[in-house]
Amino acid sequence: MHNPGSVKQGSSQHCDVNVIGGGLGGKAVSIHLAKAGFKVICIEPAASVEQSVGESLDWSAPGLLSALGLPMEQLVRSQTATWKRHVTVKMRDGFSVRYGPSQWLGQKPFHIELRTLHVDRLKLDQELLDLTCEQGVKLVHDKVAAVERDRNRVCALVTADGSRFASPWFIDASGIGSSVFGREFQVPAVYSGPPKVALWKYFPVDEVVEGTTIYVDPSPSKYLEWVWEIPIQTKVVSVGYILTGAAIKAMRADGLTVEEIFRRQLTKFSRFENLLQTGGRGKLKVTSFRCRAYSKAAGSNWMMVGEAVSMVDPITSNGVTAALRHAGEAATMIQKFASDGALPCREQALYSARILSMANFFNGGIEKIVYEPPVRNRIGLARSGTIYTGPAWSVNAVYARLKPEGLFSTTLLGLLLGAFRASAWTFYQFCKMTPTTLSSDLT
Repeated sequence: MHNPGSVKQGSSQHCDVNVIGGGLGGKAVSIHLAKAGFKVICIEPAASVEQSVGESLDWSAPGLLSALGLPMEQLVRSQTATWKRHVTVKMRDGFSVRYGPSQWLGQKPFHIELRTLHVDRLKLDQELLDLTCEQGVKLVHDKVAAVERDRNRVCALVTADGSRFASPWFIDASGIGSSVFGREFQVPAVYSGPPKVALWKYFPVDEVVEGTTIYVDPSPSKYLEWVWEIPIQTKVVSVGYILTGAAIKAMRADGLTVEEIFRRQLTKFSRFENLLQTGGRGKLKVTSFRCRAYSKAAGSNWMMVGEAVSMVDPITSNGVTAALRHAGEAATMIQKFASDGALPCREQALYSARILSMANFFNGGIEKIVYEPPVRNRIGLARSGTIYTGPAWSVNAVYARLKPEGLFSTTLLGLLLGAFRASAWTFYQFCKMTPTTLSSDLT
C-alpha cells in the first residue's frame, strides 16, 4: 500500500470504523463506508508483491465492482481486466465442453449482464487502493496483535507496535490465514472438502482468448484435480494447478519438488508444451487452503467479510463476488444501525445465515457433483458441470435481484439453497450406492 497513516508507536487512535485487512474485501468495505461519510482506518501489514488467486470472475462480480466505481469497460480499457464470455472444460483426450449463461437471461424480465471479466489481481488491487486513498481512508501498516472486548462487543484493537485503535464499529477482512474475530470469539467453522493446494505461474502467449479454460484428467476412483488457464492480460495467461494437500504431500515424499509436480501435471495437456518451454514469468506461486465458512459472521458491533469469514472453492469463480457482496452488506448495516451503536441480534443472525448458506451452497455443490467421483462417474463430467453451473449462475442472479436483507428474503434464499443442497446430496448418495463407471469422455 501507499499513503500509509502516520501513527506513533504506542499511540491511541479513534475513528468511526476500524477495518482489519487491506485485501479485496477490506478495501471494498472501506470505500463504501468512506463514501457514506464515515471516518475509516484500515490496518494492514506491509504490502506484499504476491498476486492473489481469484482472477476469473463470475457473472455477478462486475456489478459489484461497478458499485465501487470500477465499471467493466474502464477495467478493460486500463488493461486491468480482459473479457470472459465463457468457461471451457477440456479433457486430456481432446473432448471439450463450453459453459456460459443462456441468452434468455439477458432479456426481459431478467436483464442479466452476460459478460464478465478476468482480472490481473495486482492491477485490480492497485485500482481499489487508489479509490481507497481518494476517499480519505487512513491506511496503517501494522498487524493486529490483540483484541480488547467486553463479551460480544469489540472495544479496541492493539497492534504489534503497541498502538491502540478504538471505534464504535469493527470489520474483520483479515483473510483466511488470520480470521481475527473468528479465532477471538472461537466461532465454529463448517468445512467442505479436503485441504487443497494451488500452484500457479504466468506465461506469455500470442493469441487473445476471451474465456477461462479448465483442463481435467479425471480418474474414476480419485478426487478431481484440475488446471486453469486464465488470460489476465491481452497476451499473458495465468496457469494454475489445484490438487489436494494429501496428494502433494505424497509426491513430495517421493522426492518431487513443487516445480516438478506442477510441470508434470501440465505436460499431460498438449496446450502447455510450448508454454513450459518459455519457463514462464517469475517464481511458481504456492498457497494452501481449505474451503470453510464460520457459523457466525457478526456480533454486537463487528462483522467479518471476505475470506476471513468464508473461503469458496476457486473452481466456482465466486470468491471475488462473495468478498465484494459481504463488503457491501456490512457497510449498509453499519449505516443503518450507526445511531443505535449495535447490530440487533436478528440482523447478526440474518447476515451470518446468508454468508453460511451461500458458502455451503457453492462448496457443498461442487464437492458432491464435480470433485468427488460418484456423480461424474455415473453421468459424465459434462453433465455434472451442467447440473452444478446452472443453479450456481441462477442463484447469483437471484441474489442480485432479491437483495436479501430482511427475515423473509433471507429465509426464502435459505430455502432455495437448502433445496438444491438436499437434491445434490440425495443424487450423490444414489450414485454412490449404484456406481457406474463411464469412459473418460465428457458425455
